[in-house]
Amino acid sequence: MSTEAAPVIDLAAFENGSSHIRTAIAKSVDDACRTTGFLAITHHGVAPHVIDNMWTTMQQFFDLPVDTKNLSRVPSHGYPYGYMGNEAETLAASRGDATPPDLKETFNGGPTLIPKHITDKTALDFCYAQTPWPTQPISFTTAWSNYYNEMESLATRIMRLFAVALHLDENFFDSYISSPISALRALNYPPQQHAPKPGQLRAGAHSDYGSLTILLPQSDSRGLEIQRLDNSWQEVLPIPDAFIINIGDLMARWTNNRWRSTLHRVVNPDLQHDPTSRRQSIAYFHQPNWDATITTINTCLQPGEQSAFEPVDSGPYLMSKFTSTV
Repeated sequence: MSTEAAPVIDLAAFENGSSHIRTAIAKSVDDACRTTGFLAITHHGVAPHVIDNMWTTMQQFFDLPVDTKNLSRVPSHGYPYGYMGNEAETLAASRGDATPPDLKETFNGGPTLIPKHITDKTALDFCYAQTPWPTQPISFTTAWSNYYNEMESLATRIMRLFAVALHLDENFFDSYISSPISALRALNYPPQQHAPKPGQLRAGAHSDYGSLTILLPQSDSRGLEIQRLDNSWQEVLPIPDAFIINIGDLMARWTNNRWRSTLHRVVNPDLQHDPTSRRQSIAYFHQPNWDATITTINTCLQPGEQSAFEPVDSGPYLMSKFTSTV
């Protein structure tokens, strides 16, 4: 089963299948990551009640008055976690593009635990900074933590699928993601009561920064678009009971651009179809360990070929990207 924009991958079939089935699925993953950089994961094993609780809780949070949401706002400019109101971020700026701020509000949180071996002050002050948790709804922190932990586990399994797709040992990436500095983001695109400014989108064109992103879009939502190889834009529609996965910049560096960290954006609603529609989604941004050094893997280099990228450390790279958008 597949769609043009995001081919559908059965994760359980890969994990439980014969060598022949695993090889075929891994090839489908490689093909998708080379072309669109997007795929959809079904039979992922994430408990439905964890998804439902997270979804309901985030809707309740965004329905609160702005003054209440601001009680958990980011405490200072450039702080990574907490509530950010509408037009507080410009994702296109991560690529050096000057556009009006994005028409969205978000809540962002980082790792739920600080590993004992992490002593780097910069890491502690940024990736492991304290999240200003909301007190309303009362289910917020429980729903958030349960979902975050499920996404961390799912990302590990997807990275093992990726390793096989890249002709590596299945556990190749494990040491790089043993203490990931991943972030979870709930997004609300409010109804648009006024015409956007020229060039203003719900989320400007950008690529994600880490290894992969796990997106849970609203079931009936529209507006997510990816840039094709010919630079035209193609819509990615939600797929029932599936997470949408896309490749991030660090995975593109790992693979020497064999896999695409695809530009994507969220466009404004069609004024003729639904001029004020609200849109929501939940995104988990998987990021390797703070001190993981990302160097092009050998299976993505031809004999004698040099990498297009210098090695980078995961944490500082993430910081440089994040601080450019706020």
